[in-house]
Amino acid sequence: MDRIIIKGGQPLLGTIPVSGAKNSALKLQAAALLTADELVLGNMPSLADTRFFCDLLATLGNPDGGSVDWPAGTSVARFRFDRIGSTFASYDLVRKMRASFNVLGPLLAREGEARVSLPGGCAIGARPVDLHLKALEALGAEIALEDGYVIARAPRGLKGAEIIFPFVSVGATEHAMLASVLAEGETIIENAAREPEIIDLAECLTAMGARISGAGGTTIRITGVSRLHGAHFAVMPDRIEAGTYALAAAAAGGDVLLHGARAGHLSSLLQVLRQSGARTNIEADGVRIAREPGRPRPVDIETRPFPGFPTDLQAQFMGYVCTAEGASIIRETIFENRFMHVPELMRMGADIHIRGNEAVVRGVPLLRGAPVMATDLRASVSLVVAGLAAQGETLVNRVYHLDRGFERLEEKLTACGAKVARI
Repeated sequence: MDRIIIKGGQPLLGTIPVSGAKNSALKLQAAALLTADELVLGNMPSLADTRFFCDLLATLGNPDGGSVDWPAGTSVARFRFDRIGSTFASYDLVRKMRASFNVLGPLLAREGEARVSLPGGCAIGARPVDLHLKALEALGAEIALEDGYVIARAPRGLKGAEIIFPFVSVGATEHAMLASVLAEGETIIENAAREPEIIDLAECLTAMGARISGAGGTTIRITGVSRLHGAHFAVMPDRIEAGTYALAAAAAGGDVLLHGARAGHLSSLLQVLRQSGARTNIEADGVRIAREPGRPRPVDIETRPFPGFPTDLQAQFMGYVCTAEGASIIRETIFENRFMHVPELMRMGADIHIRGNEAVVRGVPLLRGAPVMATDLRASVSLVVAGLAAQGETLVNRVYHLDRGFERLEEKLTACGAKVARI
């Protein structure tokens, strides 16, 4: 099993290109099921998750119903499903990645039926799919649960409806959008998620002929169309990857340009970084992060849906403030069980106390390298952030978690002077 070894204490100097956003790419891949024409996605991040999703889509196109063409080493993927060969997504496929569940809506919208396993994914909380299913029921789907599978039918097609979410859910909002673009009539989604990935999905679907307004706000209106056509669309830059490298640069010190990063996607993080003593500058081709040697200032954060502080950057931020000159309070409001990285950071000398959904991080003068173990995707990269700032050698085990969400991580960091290697 691969591991990553980090020799800390090296400032980061240079440019890091930001890859396409995994969380957007996965939903855009699902959108390929909605049309018989070719959907071409550019700026695709080559990750374990996005490659796996291609494998899942290929099973739905068989036999001879569709094709997925994404040559290794390229960022352009082509999807064509002139017909759907299967509406069955098995447990063995869906359990490996939660986003796989989002094939349910497109299959139901196009074929009128689907049988999809309940999802798996990272162990960072229950993350039930109740809101997804209630949205599909509002659109007229008949839903049954049998032996761990969702059996969905819409023999007369989906119908536009008002969908009111009791709380903000990115996944449920995206799923409702994917299902309703082919529904008859108008669909109104209230209390919709506002994340940039929602806008990216709306823009891709619009390029395919969908009629969508309001994406990025709390109310999204969709007028269903009878069919969608093919399109060429580029995946947005990954704001979580950009934020991770911003925190890595702040933790290790130095001066890094995050090429392709969009400042509007990172506003809450950039504000926090400035409060901690880092310098941020918005440039024509990205965002620059710089910090002089010395300990950061403590900052309190609370994770919130966009435009608040992202839960997907909480672990990385904790790795950064472990050496702050004072105490920081981190409040996690999105997912339970998302402090599993704490014991590993404490192995490196961090002083962290958990009380419910809060972590009190009392900064120490120095972290020391140690063998640590990744528990999920974001936790794993928090250990990399801490290892870059630590004295000595950090050995991160279970890095297959990293491969789910970070493209060429060692290469990008090494190009900026970090001593990072996969063994």
